Amino acid sequence: MADITETNFGPKLRSRKEGAAIPLDDLDKRLLNLMQGSFPIAKRPYQHVAAEAGVGEDEVIARVERLLEARIIRQITPIYDTRALGYSSMLVAAKVDPENPWRAANVINEHPGVSHNYLRNHEFNIWFTIATEPDSQLGLEATLTRLGELAGAESIRQLPTLKLFKIRMDLEMEKGTETLATKTSEAVEPAETEPQPYDEFDRRVIRATQGDMPVIHEPFAPAAAALGISQEQLLAHLQQMVDRRLLRRVAAILFHRRAGFSANGMGVWKVPEERVLELGMQMAQFRGISHCYQRPTYADWPYSVFTMAHGRSKEECDAILDSIAEQTGISERATLYSSTEFKKIRLLYFTDDHRNWERTHAGV
Repeated sequence: MADITETNFGPKLRSRKEGAAIPLDDLDKRLLNLMQGSFPIAKRPYQHVAAEAGVGEDEVIARVERLLEARIIRQITPIYDTRALGYSSMLVAAKVDPENPWRAANVINEHPGVSHNYLRNHEFNIWFTIATEPDSQLGLEATLTRLGELAGAESIRQLPTLKLFKIRMDLEMEKGTETLATKTSEAVEPAETEPQPYDEFDRRVIRATQGDMPVIHEPFAPAAAALGISQEQLLAHLQQMVDRRLLRRVAAILFHRRAGFSANGMGVWKVPEERVLELGMQMAQFRGISHCYQRPTYADWPYSVFTMAHGRSKEECDAILDSIAEQTGISERATLYSSTEFKKIRLLYFTDDHRNWERTHAGV
């Protein structure tokens, strides 16, 4: 096993050994789990969360407000499906000056389609995800070429998704390492990644609902008013968008480190081509894995399956990935840890930002 855990290519890994940034009691942890995974598309969603937690609706709202103010919860927001909306996207690894990676990172961060950007302990030291709009004048390939030039990247490696086995970022706040390192679901077939049809009203709904939702008894009401429709009409349309795979869910997104999850390890696996489907589906079942994909291999990069593990420490991430290795029998692997988070946002769709970036940086 090639376990890349040294920090020759970046700063040392930081760990929040004391746990979350503020004290969290059992109810806080329960609510954080529910807000990540059980926030319904309903007129009074906090009422549902309160019933699941066994407390009052007003107490849930007060606690969620406190967790937002303390920057444990990053935002509560609809999570739309980038690929279903026809955006072109991929993971990218860039080799930039290891003495000054911030210069390159700041350039990359300026692109509105860059949602995640991390410094990782590898020769390819900047890893970011990028998306371009369906009507982009440049397109994804030319955008990456231009970004590489602007950032002074020595090399850029494109790692698009070939198969999507899992994408669900829930941090387990109540249970420990044993749960994270255990399979907790039935294997499912790779997800559909083709663009889905949508119309101008869908675009209007996305513009009205994306971003931070208000923490109030009826959080969908302002968006419905802005659209000039009833809440019942908006809720029905959002559910229809779920059915059409345009909307994945509505959920709380947490600040990983401040919530106590100080480590994320990108486990990459050399899986024989004929076993990618079988083992990718198995790896996606582990509770501590948020993302699982098949990506291209290169002469100097034999790893075809990528799994993102999140833990309260490097040791917890290692335990998750070690458990996968034990249960799949795959020993040729590597782990890339992030040492700096340059950017982490949810994309905003159908804005002028993409066109403005292309006009400013590429003259189109």
